Amino acid sequence: MADSNQKPTKNVFVTVGTTSFDDLIKTVCSENLIEVFRELGYSKILLQIGRGEYEPPVLQSDDFCVEYYRLKPSISEDVSSADLIISHAGAGSVLEAMGAKKPLIVVINDSLMGNHQVELAYQLYKDGHLYYGTCCELKNLLRTVDLRKLKPLEPGRPEKFGAFLDQVMGIS
Repeated sequence: MADSNQKPTKNVFVTVGTTSFDDLIKTVCSENLIEVFRELGYSKILLQIGRGEYEPPVLQSDDFCVEYYRLKPSISEDVSSADLIISHAGAGSVLEAMGAKKPLIVVINDSLMGNHQVELAYQLYKDGHLYYGTCCELKNLLRTVDLRKLKPLEPGRPEKFGAFLDQVMGIS
């Protein structure tokens, strides 16, 4: 029998895909942001750090933990168990999170040149599917957005998303 006094856990999954985005990992693991996550009722952060050089400290306390891994064949289990996903703006990661109908905050890597990720994130934000910003804006985003207002991506129409990606990338 479960302990009725035990609070349900809320999990954050952070993904950078197969790339390197150390600034995002450092930001999410900062004391300031961990405090915000606690205030919002989250008790676990799972980080997929990709090819980044930065390895965050593992945190394990009675009420909060931070764990990480680099890469694995599929992140679908981590996506499905998350209550919030924070992702880089790679199309694959964004599409997987949205396909799972999970609240999504996309963090733009503003150090990339010719960053088409901004257009993708902006359009999906305009359509009400996600929130987005930079590492510097993440703390404020977490405190101010209403994740319940996000709309799920229309299922069964991947060609629509593909056409949008082609347009953003200048292919069509």
